[in-house]
Amino acid sequence: MHENFFHTLKVYYEDTDAGGVVFYANYLKFIERGRTEYLRDLGFDQGSLAKEKNIVFVVKSLSADYLSPAYLDDMIEVQTIIKSNKNASLVFTQKILSLEKNTVLFNAEVKVVSVLKNNLKPCAVPQEIMEKLNGRK
Repeated sequence: MHENFFHTLKVYYEDTDAGGVVFYANYLKFIERGRTEYLRDLGFDQGSLAKEKNIVFVVKSLSADYLSPAYLDDMIEVQTIIKSNKNASLVFTQKILSLEKNTVLFNAEVKVVSVLKNNLKPCAVPQEIMEKLNGRK
């Protein structure tokens, strides 16, 4: 099992509905940011991977549980961990927590696949990413 990565966010007005509750689809944006920042913390920028290696990550599958709402101005934390990694895919387990209430608001498991940007065909996750992931336990 790999170590947890933590990314803190503040809920803005644009993230909420008219009642000040976070709109359900925005949880997916928050966990996307968590995965992006996890890779950045490992030393990999997705823009550079696309430009220099012609590789992008796409979501293949997702399961999510909405447990409790987040509200305008809440501070939330996205916890990201890589559950498994294979040749062309990574499976992330992610949680969103309310920092004020110290409660889990959202759980998700996300499978992403490494694909070639120009034709979207699966390809191996770059070796340098796999080495960093395998060294981070």
